[in-house]
Amino acid sequence: MPSSPCCNAGSSSSGPRKQLQALVDSARPFLRGELESADPDLPSLVAVLRSVGAGECWHKHGSFLDHLLDMYRIPHLWGCPRPVALCGLFHSAYSNSYVNLAIFDPSTGRDVVARHVGPEAERLIHLFCIVPRQPLIHDDLLFHYSDDDLADHLRESAISLRNAREKGVFARDEAWRRKLNAVLPADGVVVKHIKTGEDVRVSRRVVATFVLMTMADFSDQLFSFQDQLFENENGRLEFSGQNSAGTLWPGDGKPGLWMNSISRMGALYNLIVREEEIFGEEIKSGDGLVNGKDRDDDLDLVVPPVFDSCTKVLDAGEQIIARDLYWEAVCNHGGEKGLEGVEELLSKRQREKQSKG
Repeated sequence: MPSSPCCNAGSSSSGPRKQLQALVDSARPFLRGELESADPDLPSLVAVLRSVGAGECWHKHGSFLDHLLDMYRIPHLWGCPRPVALCGLFHSAYSNSYVNLAIFDPSTGRDVVARHVGPEAERLIHLFCIVPRQPLIHDDLLFHYSDDDLADHLRESAISLRNAREKGVFARDEAWRRKLNAVLPADGVVVKHIKTGEDVRVSRRVVATFVLMTMADFSDQLFSFQDQLFENENGRLEFSGQNSAGTLWPGDGKPGLWMNSISRMGALYNLIVREEEIFGEEIKSGDGLVNGKDRDDDLDLVVPPVFDSCTKVLDAGEQIIARDLYWEAVCNHGGEKGLEGVEELLSKRQREKQSKG
């Protein structure tokens, strides 16, 4: 596909420049509406979604179809396996724990969905729609870690992974490994089906995939309305309240305070990825471990290129300061002064912050 002169990222051989060019190349089919260049089957899959009325359903993002397509686009741009991107596209095929909005009639058999997306993607879609995702991702995993825990464990896990790769050294008693395996064991977790109450086993790799998809989901549709709704004053998105009566749609339209939350999800995801690699190395070394049943070892875990490859946690307070500065600039200084006024304001606020620090 030829490059567009207006957005060519250049041909430098430097790493960041090449990564940027690869990202632009991946995004171009979506920018041009040439979905078949991203996946030859994508136009027909979108047509299926249109035929069942996904474009006619209201959604915070616009239409439900808009959100579904973005839930394909984000994992695709992150380099995730095709079944994961297709899971994003059909992630509400059977409704799910967040919204009671099914793409297909509830009587539709799983074989029908599998014919559209393949059995691997359909299995992920079905699991995504029946697990209690809020308690699984937040209560059972994310809320067990402070920001400092995540930062410390990312440092420790980087050393552990290097030792496993280069020296064949595995220390199962390390604090970060003990904690991760306590909340998410190698053989996965058992959760309750949200409709039937039956036990559902979810492998660790599938849980990790759902963490990644929740990052994509939140980044696509959260803004200040949800901050009001969930009383997210501290910017950590811990769902500490439910202000349904006092929250009027669509709110003031400010960008949402969700980046701290998904940076923490990214850090947690990275810890799972590293533990999975170390676990695999232990198995290959014959270090007393046997690969468990139904671990989904063929499901690749790709680290998203966000938050420095999911190695940094964005401070919640700094997130609020940055958001408020941005909002002040665009609302009050974009008129006669234009961009110069905005730059002047941001520079002034930065100097004020440095003088206080």
